[in-house]
Amino acid sequence: MRIVVIGATGTIGRAVADALATGHEVIRASRNSTTTRVDLETPSSIDALFATVGAVDAVICCAASGRLTPLDSPSDDAFTLGLKGKLLGQVTLLRRALEHVRDGGSVTLTSGVFQEPTPGSSFGALVNAGLEAFVQAAAIEMPRGLRVNVVSPGWVTETLEELGMDTEGGTPVSDVADAYVEAVTGKMQGQVLTPSSR
Repeated sequence: MRIVVIGATGTIGRAVADALATGHEVIRASRNSTTTRVDLETPSSIDALFATVGAVDAVICCAASGRLTPLDSPSDDAFTLGLKGKLLGQVTLLRRALEHVRDGGSVTLTSGVFQEPTPGSSFGALVNAGLEAFVQAAAIEMPRGLRVNVVSPGWVTETLEELGMDTEGGTPVSDVADAYVEAVTGKMQGQVLTPSSR
């Protein structure tokens, strides 16, 4: 398959691209890429991506994340950071992908989950729940046998290590990547995949 991985320079995206590269043609795209650049906050950037890469069999989005922001943050912009990129950007990505993914292909988006409420995560929870509801509803409208699913990773072990936090509640990035591979190579439709450690 010919697969575009967006966010391929991040911890998860790099692992997903590497896992798929052994048996598929992987096009690595990211906001900071010097070769295949895309910014989910800019719809014209998504259009340019597809104009550059042409037809593909699958699109995976591991990009767009939000910061933990207190509910009482004095800045509305700080609190809603991630709405344009992570929520609306991925919605726009799916809509644009419909014209460029071959029959029977797939689009896999990324939400997120915390096992327990975390201070500063309320807006992120809203965005992630919205994405998951969107995918489940959009699945019945997918044309030409196309599939859409969403992976909902929690804390990634390697990210916790980078942040100097306790890694006990994390999932190794290799296990997270397996969920994306399953979404692309499997038959599920409109599903939320939550990776867990093996």
